[in-house]
Amino acid sequence: MQHPAELALHQYMEDAANGKSTVSSETVRQIGLDVMGAVARQFGGGNKRDKFGLRMSNVGRPACQLWFEKNEPEKALPLPTTFVMNMMLGDIVEAVFKGLLKEAGVQYEDDKKVTLKLDDDTSIDGTYDIVIDDAVDDIKSASNWSYTHKFDSFESLKSGDAFGYVAQLAGYAKAADKNAGGWWVVNKANGQFKYVPATGIDIDKEVAHIQQTADTIKENRFERCFDAVPETFRGKETGNMVLDQGCVFCRFRFACWPGLTERPAVASQAKQPKTVAYVSLTEEYMDG
Repeated sequence: MQHPAELALHQYMEDAANGKSTVSSETVRQIGLDVMGAVARQFGGGNKRDKFGLRMSNVGRPACQLWFEKNEPEKALPLPTTFVMNMMLGDIVEAVFKGLLKEAGVQYEDDKKVTLKLDDDTSIDGTYDIVIDDAVDDIKSASNWSYTHKFDSFESLKSGDAFGYVAQLAGYAKAADKNAGGWWVVNKANGQFKYVPATGIDIDKEVAHIQQTADTIKENRFERCFDAVPETFRGKETGNMVLDQGCVFCRFRFACWPGLTERPAVASQAKQPKTVAYVSLTEEYMDG
């Protein structure tokens, strides 16, 4: 069942495609201001991206990654040159999406800074994106793969949530004393959009996980969050060990796993085999 706001926005987009839509000067002005703010924020300098602190946007990530960010940030792989552009595009998508929701007649509360109080000396700040019908929603821009697979459903997102989106949404909802709604997802490749409801989210369980992460960071304990997993090829194990999917995009993976190598899949016979992160290789594949 589609979200009523999703239906309203689809109707507005259909009208726009047929030249029947209107847009207020107020909405155009606000989108313009938000876009200018995004450009200034991402390219204006002074953005201390490596300054560590627990925030709602990172507290759902693996604790081992956060440990490295706090204690050994110099061991991170360099950010790709596309990073800032992608961040800015995400901000622009959010600004335009909110404007379109408004023009489609959707009533919402705009972004607001909130604080999640965990205990007497630990609190985490963050700014949620939007509230519709007393439920906090996040607006995400996604690659075609993420749009199709990761954001296929709440279950698929939660099962591979290395970026901590579920805990982030739960934290916002708890801090704002509202329900957890879901995610508005825009496909950066083709402009598709959809609403993914956080059906079955356990806010208290997610907040307990946030508390556990905060305690781990406070106590400065390090332990890997994921074990290496066996590599399989055509349904059979090769004897090699590879990174868990939760580690694949971590910028500290080489520091966390000494001896890690990234190379074309050693058992594959394809002309252009996919790149695999190997924790260990059997002797058979050592010189391959």
